[in-house]
Amino acid sequence: MPTQLEKAKAFQLLHQQPGAFVIPNPWDAGSARLLQHMGFKALASTSAGYAFSLGKPDGALGRDAMLEHLQQLCAATDLPVSADLENCFSHDAAQAAQTIALAAAAGLVGGSIEDSMGEGSTDQYELARAADRVRAAVEVARSLPFPFMLTARAENYWVGRPDLADTIRRLQAYQEAGADVLYAPALKSLDDIATVVRSVDRPVNVLMGYAGNKLTMADLAGVGVKRVSVGGSLARAALGGFMRAAEELRDQGTFGYNDQAAAGPMLNKLFAGFETGA
Repeated sequence: MPTQLEKAKAFQLLHQQPGAFVIPNPWDAGSARLLQHMGFKALASTSAGYAFSLGKPDGALGRDAMLEHLQQLCAATDLPVSADLENCFSHDAAQAAQTIALAAAAGLVGGSIEDSMGEGSTDQYELARAADRVRAAVEVARSLPFPFMLTARAENYWVGRPDLADTIRRLQAYQEAGADVLYAPALKSLDDIATVVRSVDRPVNVLMGYAGNKLTMADLAGVGVKRVSVGGSLARAALGGFMRAAEELRDQGTFGYNDQAAAGPMLNKLFAGFETGA
């Protein structure tokens, strides 16, 4: 397995190469290994996907539980893993920054800090305070013995405050605070995304994990997006397939869902290969 330094350098290089890349979001060790097997180059965690797998709502898990999950995720794959660290689990800048150190100790080579106040809140930190939190996180990230890619998130659209001008002001402030990647989840218009990309000089991550969106990787790369994540949508897709199969059992008494299921022998062979290092 590559060292953490090797993973970090590979992750950094993905952000420096031409074009855009997808960073899909597994929710457990098995989904992480499947994504590696399918040829993706890096992974991002999903707080929502992991919470759903435990029968809990997004945001219901504390820092210790999330860090334990992230350590397991990193250990399961050879790929670089970046984490959804929510608001870094603290309103205090120093404590939030300490989450970055703990994330690195868990094996991560990147992670995000949000400017929403967490715990189901629709409020964001005042801009100066939010920038201070990013600055504190950057200071910890720069003290690590490898290049930790820190992503700063402006949550305006995610929390129901669709103000593009304020989103850009925030991202520019986080850029000045030293963030490596900038991210405004829930932007849906290609024009809005293009405006954000033009307004900053750091790689921009865009979320494509919601229904009804018709944008493609070619569209996003065409306006300068560097990284595309899908949030909890892969986990929700898996749960959606599970529910449709269960509905067939309940309502029709048939087993047609097996035709779309992954083959057990294939999964056994694939996962055995990970266990033996083959």
